[in-house]
Amino acid sequence: MFRQAPQLMARATTVAMRCRRQFSTDVPVEASADSTFVEAWRKLIPNIEPPKTPSSFMTPRPSTPASIPTKLTVNFVLPYSSQLSNKEVDMVIIPATTGLMGVLPGHVATIAELKPGVFSVHEGNEVTKYFVSSGFAFIHANSFADIIAVEAIPLDHIDLSLVHKGLADFTQKLNSASTDLEKAEAQIGVDVHSALNSALTG
Repeated sequence: MFRQAPQLMARATTVAMRCRRQFSTDVPVEASADSTFVEAWRKLIPNIEPPKTPSSFMTPRPSTPASIPTKLTVNFVLPYSSQLSNKEVDMVIIPATTGLMGVLPGHVATIAELKPGVFSVHEGNEVTKYFVSSGFAFIHANSFADIIAVEAIPLDHIDLSLVHKGLADFTQKLNSASTDLEKAEAQIGVDVHSALNSALTG
């Protein structure tokens, strides 16, 4: 079977090319395109289940409006909970690895990796701040933003004295680390606690 893998992959790629469609938030998800792909797959490779396509896991987004909306719709989720769901806000500020990134309605479609820092949600005169450890931000052209963080906590729930203790502990571990793994783990701890300290004192 492994000897036939290149031929199977080539045929599957040909099928996928025939059934491909434009990838955009403007294009509604159509079940017919998926069913055409599955039907073609089963004709060529009947003994292997067809792979899931992205539309199997996604709900269609509204199309990009003709004019820029007044609000940004935000979803802010963690692996274990949803912090914000379809919340309409004025702006969010994201701690991206490339620097702080402000996102307003009408922002260009972007994917950004998050670094440890403050994620803030601006709604009128009210600003809600969360400390996020890492994750990704997906900014869509239709003024939707999906923020997926590994860990997040409201900034006012963090104890500064515990942050100082954690920073001292991880700094000591980094100085005494003897293996690459110990150094990497300690460096992550130092980076996160340094970012926490900056968020609370800056």
